[in-house]
Formats: sequence, structure tokens, C-alpha cells
Amino acid sequence: MSIQKIFDAVLEFEEDAIVELVKAEIATGTDLKEILEQGLIGAMDEVGKLFSAGELYVPEMLMAAETMKAGLEEIKPLLKGDEAKSKGIFIIGTVKGDLHDIGKNLCAMMVEGAGYDVIDVGMDSEPEVFLEKIKETGATVIGLSALLTTTMPAMEETIKKIREAGLDTKVIVGGAPVSREYAEKIGADGYGIDAPTCVELVKQFMA
Repeated sequence: MSIQKIFDAVLEFEEDAIVELVKAEIATGTDLKEILEQGLIGAMDEVGKLFSAGELYVPEMLMAAETMKAGLEEIKPLLKGDEAKSKGIFIIGTVKGDLHDIGKNLCAMMVEGAGYDVIDVGMDSEPEVFLEKIKETGATVIGLSALLTTTMPAMEETIKKIREAGLDTKVIVGGAPVSREYAEKIGADGYGIDAPTCVELVKQFMA
């Protein structure tokens, strides 16, 4: 029943309440994996469905993700061994010249909430930044975000550098001006129209 309260708290954006609810569940000895998968990840899956159905909008999705993250922070230090094992590493960043990060942050939080390690390289990131991080971490999937038509060519430049380096990393691109056609044209492996789609693509590419 209390796991349901955690699930509901995410959907109702109760960031303060979720910390106490998660702490209470931990104190009663509830399996951490259960809190994580049924409470937090389960709630974000529901958020993704509601968003796709047009029942939630970006600001609400962002609030739900922030709430989930607050709960996640309580569990993370306690996870050990198999429980803490990441499903994979996902690198995300806004490309060179672009200083927008709401979409990027939302994707990062939702992918992390789905059980993946997320490395956020921030905004205005040069192609070399992505390249170095891929080599350093062995990440198999990265996400490139752009909100300006003027910075979209930086996506193509980044993909080109990754391919020239002989890396087989899957690249997801997204952002308001980006289209599926553009994603295909520049050689991206996936196009994320929104954060839930980004999560689905990460799951698919890391399966």
C-alpha cells in the first residue's frame, strides 16, 4: 500500500512528501528494488503514457521527474551489488552553440529513473566532449539536443566525428526544430520527439 503512495506522490509532484515516504519504506525493511521498480520507475512509466496521451504537459512531466529523482536519491546510497547494477551508460548533452537545457534535463532524469547511468555533459558541448566521454565510459548510446535551427548542424558534426573515430555508438537526436527526416539525413540512429520516446529508444538500443 505504501509503495502505491510513492507511485502517487510522483504523479502528484509531491517532492517533499516522497522523501519521507521512501525513508519510511526503507525503515520498515521493504525491498529496495520494489520501491525503485514499482514505486519510482513504475510511476515514471505512467507519466510517459499520460504525456503521450496528451494528459500531461512538459512542465508537469518535469515536476514528476524532479519528484522521482528526490526519491531516487534516498535509495541510491543503499543499493549494493546486483541491485545497484546499472542497465547501461547514457551520455546526453546540448550541442555546441546551444544554451537550452530543459528538454535535455527532462530526458536525463527520465532515463536515470528507468535505471540507467546518465552522464550529462551540459550545454554548448563541442563534438570532442561527447567523443572523449564515449571513449572514457564505453557508453553505447548518446543523446544530442538542440533547440535552435542554427545549432542543428553541430549534431551532424558530432555524429561525423563519432563515426570517423570508428565508434559504433548509437546516437539519438531531439529538440523542437529537429525532425525524423533531419535525424535520418545526418545519420542519427534514433529520433526522440519527447522524453518518453528518448527513454524507449535507450531501452531498445541497450536491450
